[in-house]
Amino acid sequence: MAEAAGTGAGAVLLVTGGCGFIGSNFVRWWLENVPGTRVVVYDKLTYAGRRENLAELWDRPDLHLMVGDIADLARVRRTCLEERVTTLVNFAAESHVDQSIAAPLLFTDTNVRGTHALLEVARELGLRFHQVSTDEVYGDVPAGERRAEGDPLAPRSPYAASKAAADHLALAYHATYALAVTVTRGSNTVGPYQYPEKVLPLFATSVLRGEPLPLYGDGLQQRDYMHVRDHCAAIAAVLRSGQPGEVYNVGTGTELTNLDLACAVLDTLGGDRGLIRHVGDRPGHDRRYAVATGKVRALGWLCRFTPIQAVTEAARWYAENGWWWRPIREGDFREYYRRQYAERLTQPGKPEGEP
Repeated sequence: MAEAAGTGAGAVLLVTGGCGFIGSNFVRWWLENVPGTRVVVYDKLTYAGRRENLAELWDRPDLHLMVGDIADLARVRRTCLEERVTTLVNFAAESHVDQSIAAPLLFTDTNVRGTHALLEVARELGLRFHQVSTDEVYGDVPAGERRAEGDPLAPRSPYAASKAAADHLALAYHATYALAVTVTRGSNTVGPYQYPEKVLPLFATSVLRGEPLPLYGDGLQQRDYMHVRDHCAAIAAVLRSGQPGEVYNVGTGTELTNLDLACAVLDTLGGDRGLIRHVGDRPGHDRRYAVATGKVRALGWLCRFTPIQAVTEAARWYAENGWWWRPIREGDFREYYRRQYAERLTQPGKPEGEP
């Protein structure tokens, strides 16, 4: 299949949210694997968007940082014109479900209004546009079923609802304005540089600190844990060969329970399983996510990591990179942890079965 316009030699990618977890890993992957292109990172540098995530790369001539808000249409437009951007890849998002329960309007503002501003710039300038979404837009998936790209969306958290709205906007811009839009809906992703509000870095850094692992409910919620490098390779495959107006699910096709993840992290890092604490569940917690991935595999993409391998590899990274996570855990994150878990840990939940 011919390479899509805007991604070959001479291409300039504007990677919004490129200092965040998946965004920074994508920047690394792209610079390693697609020579002759340039990357402009556009990031607001909020708590999870950190310059340190690309610390050793900022001196490269093919990488540039612009600090800004994706909802600032004029600034995005000016950046795209000055940098001669050909393709806009939108990773920028508020992405943590617990945070969306506490502050839902922030998620609407960033994930919906911000994405809409980016789409307007892409429409005005004729840019290729890729929206990075999530499998959570499909909502809870019953056992034995998998969601395909054309299935109805049924989000059950403010986060998932805001991402579903952004997907609809992106696809509407393709239908209405013939904008070259693609969307990927990725499963739960793990790996280096993931802010410790998310379950794997929270658990890994807690084990390394000798602290309890707060596991929601019975811990039997099922997730498809994918390594971030596999996720990045899938996005790149869609950028190169995906068809405008199409959605591509991305995942390994295998689910783990959150309890399985906790045990794998403990076993990898030599922690005692007595550190697991079942705590009160989050409101509206989806029981299972599962997606069909035939469309992205038809582009030639394959996973390198199974979910267990992804979890193990990620846990080892945190063990080896305390320079990155210790200042976070010992800084402002302490207040979030206290708010989110202190009361839950004093009033543990009751698991439905034994670990």
